[in-house]
Amino acid sequence: MTNKTTPNALAQKVVDLRHVLCGADPNILAMRIGAKYVTEPDGKSYLDIPLWSKPVHISFPDLVAYDPITVQELSTSTQALLLYHLVTSDGAPLQCRWVSFAELPGGRFYNQAFQGYSGNELVRAFGNDIVAFSRACIQINGITESTGDAAFRFEVLPRLPVLLVYWQGDEDFPPSIKVLFDASACHHVPVDVCAMVGGSLTGKLIRVRE
Repeated sequence: MTNKTTPNALAQKVVDLRHVLCGADPNILAMRIGAKYVTEPDGKSYLDIPLWSKPVHISFPDLVAYDPITVQELSTSTQALLLYHLVTSDGAPLQCRWVSFAELPGGRFYNQAFQGYSGNELVRAFGNDIVAFSRACIQINGITESTGDAAFRFEVLPRLPVLLVYWQGDEDFPPSIKVLFDASACHHVPVDVCAMVGGSLTGKLIRVRE
């Protein structure tokens, strides 16, 4: 799955992923992704997991992700992200070591394109304005980290944090922004889904900036 995936292809992929998960044990799935499996008195069952620091429910056994407050189904891209996570995750613990997209298995070939639509796009949006960058990150639940000139951690999923690092420019070097991943990321989603996550984070920040 890449940023060029067509809506119809992505919708079909969602169907395919649900088929792969048919018959899976929800307790094992919950354990692997750091979610809770809940069965209510009326028989309603779902996986309860935070996504971008907000609660999400994934109904079981039909595996449809929805907002527990509005009960609205989430977007196709969000359904795909969560289903890829359910299919891929082996429950590996975080390694607590940040790596670039290029250092992920299979990431080096696509790294230039990834940097183009993630970090470079953010530089175009924020330039050397570290205050605006920091304000935008905080607005979408970024957690301050101590690296670079500014850095924020985002809890995409319990097993999938990302780190956004900003270096201010000067008379010799332009500003630079990079999206980093925990070294365990590909135990939990494919590398192209990591790319999607970086693109999604970029979009969130640019919308806040606007």
